[in-house]
Amino acid sequence: MAKRIDFHTHIMPLDLPNFEEKYGGGRWPVLEQKCSCGADIMVAGKLFREVTDQVWDVKKRIEDMDRENVDMQVISPVPVTFSYWAPIEQALELSIYQNDFIANIVKENPDRFIGLGTIPLQNPEVAIQEMRRCKEIGLVGIEIGTNVNGENLDSDELLPVFKAAEELEMPLFIHPWETLAQNRTPRHNFLYTVGMPSETALAAASLVWSGVMEKCPNLKICFAHGGGSFPYILPRLDQGWNVWPDKRKTEHPPSYYTKNFYFDSLVYDPQNINYLIERFGHDKIIMGSDYPFLLREINPGKVLDEMDTLTDEVKDAIFGENALNFLNIKKEDVVANGQSNAKA
Repeated sequence: MAKRIDFHTHIMPLDLPNFEEKYGGGRWPVLEQKCSCGADIMVAGKLFREVTDQVWDVKKRIEDMDRENVDMQVISPVPVTFSYWAPIEQALELSIYQNDFIANIVKENPDRFIGLGTIPLQNPEVAIQEMRRCKEIGLVGIEIGTNVNGENLDSDELLPVFKAAEELEMPLFIHPWETLAQNRTPRHNFLYTVGMPSETALAAASLVWSGVMEKCPNLKICFAHGGGSFPYILPRLDQGWNVWPDKRKTEHPPSYYTKNFYFDSLVYDPQNINYLIERFGHDKIIMGSDYPFLLREINPGKVLDEMDTLTDEVKDAIFGENALNFLNIKKEDVVANGQSNAKA
C-alpha cells in the first residue's frame, strides 16, 4: 500500500512578526493568540479567521496525522499571508520568514513533511530570486494565489515567473485568494463555498486560454479544491474558442493545455471525484484535505476510502504516488515513514 500524503495543508508560525506594527499599512495578517489552543488571524483590526493550535503546533499536527492515518503532509503557507499588495521589500521579508520556517520543519521532520514556499509575485524578478532560494533550502514547489492585485495570472509581467518555475522544475500549487465578487459573497459565507471555486476557475482559464501553458509545456500546476468550477466549465471554454476565432491566443482549444494540470481531491463527493478522473485521468488527482481549517475533509481521503468503484492501484496513486510525481520526488527517496533528505 502506498504512503498517504495529504497534499493540501497549511501552516503558520506562531511567532509571525507583527508587520502591521513594524510597517503599518493595515492589511497585514496578524496572529493574536487567545489561549494555548487557539488564535485569531486579524486583518486591518478585524477578525479574518479563528484558528486552532493545529495551524502552528507541529507536535499536534503529527498527532492528528497519526490518528487520521496520514503518513506525510505537504505544508504550505496560509494564503492570507501572500501580501502581494505590499511594498516588495516588506513582502519579501514575510516570504523569507515563512519559507525558512517551513524548510526548518521539513529538515527536523523529513519523514513527515514536504514543504512548499511562497514568493512575492508583485515583483517577478524578486519572486524568481526567492523561488531559486526556496529550491536551495529544500522546498520542492511554490504556492501562489489566483491573482496579483486584481490582475489575472495571464498578465505579461508574470510569464517569466512561470518560465522560471518550469526551468527550475518547481511545480506550482495555485490557491484562491482575494476572490472575485467580494461585495456579493459575505452573506452565507459564500466567499468560501462559491467565491473560491469561481476564483480558481478564472485563474485556470486564464492560463489555458492566454497561451501561458502553450509557452510553458512542461510546467506542472495543481489547483486547490478540485480546481473549483474549472473542470465543469472547460467544455464551455472550448466552445468559446471555437466560435470566437478572433479571440484565440493558442493553436489548440483550452482543454488541450490541461495535460500538466493536477487537482486535489477536496470535492467531498464520489460523483465529483469520478468526474475529475474521467476528464483528466486518475494520475492527475492528488489527495488533499485543507488541514486544519473548518472545510477540511476528516479523515483525509474519506470519500476516496468509501469509493468501492476505485481499484487499489488507483487509490494508491491518488493517496500518494501522484503527489510524489507532481513534486518530482523519486519513490526511492521516500524512506521509512516519509521523505528522506535526498533532493529529487
